[in-house]
Amino acid sequence: MGVASSVAAGVGLWLSVSVAAPALAQSASDPDKSQYTVFDPVPADQMRDFLTDRPPKANSPYTVDAGHFQYETDIVNFADQLAGATRGYTLLTPNPTFKEGLTNNVDLEVNISAVGAHASNPATGQSSTTWGIGDLYTRAKVNLWGNDGGQSALALIPYVKAPTAPAGIGNGAVEGGVIAPLSISLPNDFTFSFNSELDALKDSLGDGRHANYVNLVNLGRPIVKDVTLYLELWSDYNADPSQKTTQYSFDTALTWLIRPNLQLDVGADFGLNSATPTVQLFAGLSQRF
Repeated sequence: MGVASSVAAGVGLWLSVSVAAPALAQSASDPDKSQYTVFDPVPADQMRDFLTDRPPKANSPYTVDAGHFQYETDIVNFADQLAGATRGYTLLTPNPTFKEGLTNNVDLEVNISAVGAHASNPATGQSSTTWGIGDLYTRAKVNLWGNDGGQSALALIPYVKAPTAPAGIGNGAVEGGVIAPLSISLPNDFTFSFNSELDALKDSLGDGRHANYVNLVNLGRPIVKDVTLYLELWSDYNADPSQKTTQYSFDTALTWLIRPNLQLDVGADFGLNSATPTVQLFAGLSQRF
């Protein structure tokens, strides 16, 4: 299947499920917490289960409860990529996302990371290493349904990237996009997630803009008490006019809920073509207050 067909199929799946999913959304018996805001926090006994956007690439459609703070971060994130004769390594440590619940269905999220990038070419003996702060990402997650109950949930996550990274790590451009995460509860404790994302990115040559499309499917299930396994297929089509690129990966991750508001995770992503990092290994921590 070609890239255009893959994108069309992903969008078609998202639309078909989105049309059907409201029938699975929250019922009238679910709690009404619309009165709570960042200035009037949701009481502890009414907070929803602790849910995060990590460790898989899939985003969760659930927001942080109003008036509560949450962070999610890589403790370490290492990626290895081979491009022709050049091998590159990227290290993120840390890579925190800070979240604040604004209303019952909206939260504000900010992410910035410390980045190290190393590239070497054994044939020429040349190598380079760059360290610096990454770009600043600001997101708003808006849950459309299912935040507090029901068999499905859907959200929209618009974001903007501010170019805070130095040359060699970032491209110096303001960029943005929107992500649409959908989650459906299946029998036997399985959870199916589908994310579709559309980005507006700067061309690698010139000042023009092009589209970037991300689609993924994710299946999660508890395997023992408080430990959940995730399996995921991810694709990214970058329509840069000077260098169109398609990436695919098979991703795995485990979460361990140590306490109701504290989670550890580990994972490994495996590239399925030469344009994708060969392997990405990570471990992370998330906590809610």
